[in-house]
Amino acid sequence: MLFLLAGVLALVGIAAHGGDPSRLLLVAVLDLALAALGFLVRWERLRPAAPALLGLAGFAVLGLSTWSFGGVAAGTGPFLVLLYTWAALHFPRWILLAYVVPAGVAYLLPLVLTHRPPEVLSSALVLLPVAVAIALLVEAQARHLRDDRERLARIESWQSAMMSTLAHDVRSPLATVQFALEMLAEDADADGRRTADAALRQTDRIRRLADGLLDVQRIDSSGHLRLDRRRTPAARLVRDAVSYTSGKDIEVEVDEDLEVFVDPERFEQIIINLVGNAVRYGRPPVVVSFARAGDVDRLEVRDHGVGIPEALRPRLFGRFAVGGPDGIGLGLWIVRSLTEAHDGHVVAEARDPGVAMVVTIPAAQG
Repeated sequence: MLFLLAGVLALVGIAAHGGDPSRLLLVAVLDLALAALGFLVRWERLRPAAPALLGLAGFAVLGLSTWSFGGVAAGTGPFLVLLYTWAALHFPRWILLAYVVPAGVAYLLPLVLTHRPPEVLSSALVLLPVAVAIALLVEAQARHLRDDRERLARIESWQSAMMSTLAHDVRSPLATVQFALEMLAEDADADGRRTADAALRQTDRIRRLADGLLDVQRIDSSGHLRLDRRRTPAARLVRDAVSYTSGKDIEVEVDEDLEVFVDPERFEQIIINLVGNAVRYGRPPVVVSFARAGDVDRLEVRDHGVGIPEALRPRLFGRFAVGGPDGIGLGLWIVRSLTEAHDGHVVAEARDPGVAMVVTIPAAQG
């Protein structure tokens, strides 16, 4: 982009009749050629320091530009600083120090060839140290930011591995514990059943935690979920999802002929999470409806509880945003991530009474 800007300014200089037009045309051609080279070359296939060669070519063109303008360095100085700053963002400090000699030659040689007075030549004693100092400061800051980013990447990788391992390892023993508690509850007296039921609720919470951690790990590891989208009967999709919940006081209102274009497994998770939240935090009845509205399909899960405080809504679909004694705050974040993977969006709309979680996705075509 710097070379592209320099080439355009050289063409402007020709139009303004500043300097030698033929030399300025050469400067413009060289700048535009370097810009094209910067865009077209697959630099990632070369050594990390390979693009620094563009900087050396840039210094040579800057020197030619100063000479073409008869020794006027008004444009050379700022571009020299910009080249140094660009180099500082991408290369180690040894390259910045190695640039000192070619940058000094590119600045001073045209001034000498055009017989500029000594006070003009002495400007290099100010410009070059300033350019190098700015570049070293930028390089230090950029290096710290890169180190921080790499450290965060390592932490996230460790966190993802830990969550995945925890979620997988806890499921098998948890199933055994849950089965044992159910057997004990059948043969226990009233007090024993209450104790077993309380333990079963906690095992169910741990299971939801494990499922949530697995969903988080899948979303984080892929960045953008790959979906197996196909035309799916909406009524069957909703009924299957509701069957995984308590099923009590849940009303389903879906057109039997409606087909939606979704990944059934992923979209089922959206419904399960929303219905589970409505049952857990709202009041009955919970109404699940799915209908077409123009060019979108609209899923709505409504409860008749106390609603959601206004202050909570901006962060409602964030990770660990809500949580509580029966949840960990991942459910709605997973809903949002899965909805966005379907090119849709989810919002919480106030109702009187209660709240409706509304998911809209593009309608199936044809």
